[in-house]
Amino acid sequence: MIYFTSDLHFYHQNIISHTNRPFSNMEQMNKALIENWNRTVSAQDEIYILGDVTMKGPEFAEKVLSQLKGCKYLIKGNHDRFVKNEKFNSSLFEWVKDYHELYYENERFILFHYPIEEWNGFFRGTIHLHGHQHNHENYNFENLEKGLKKFDVGVDANHMKPVSIEDIIAFFQ
Repeated sequence: MIYFTSDLHFYHQNIISHTNRPFSNMEQMNKALIENWNRTVSAQDEIYILGDVTMKGPEFAEKVLSQLKGCKYLIKGNHDRFVKNEKFNSSLFEWVKDYHELYYENERFILFHYPIEEWNGFFRGTIHLHGHQHNHENYNFENLEKGLKKFDVGVDANHMKPVSIEDIIAFFQ
């Protein structure tokens, strides 16, 4: 299975109040995000992280990434500076990119950290997946009502866990 997520912000205490996350502290948030991820994603699954794993350095990124199941791909977000640090173990990701186009069962997905107004295939039904805004679940439904194939895969919009490609396809059908 293929999964997507973004804007985890591991080790970021202030994100709890900024986005109204249901946690008392950073430790509780980290634990819940790791548990939700590992209950959802298996070791054989692929997972695309659309940015903002952590604002902390490479040692924090490695500590949390090594606990997460799945074959991981990173679309860099504005807070993923750890990937440029020579101390970071880049083998924790299959690859790191700024942008990616993914094809799955006759569907094209545009993967980018930031939401964009129009994307490659916009008028041909291509689905744009993004994060960055820390939207809540209603954002995706509002886009659906507008006829926009734009979906926020961030944890804040998806019950604090990754979302499957099958669920996203079903959402738009």
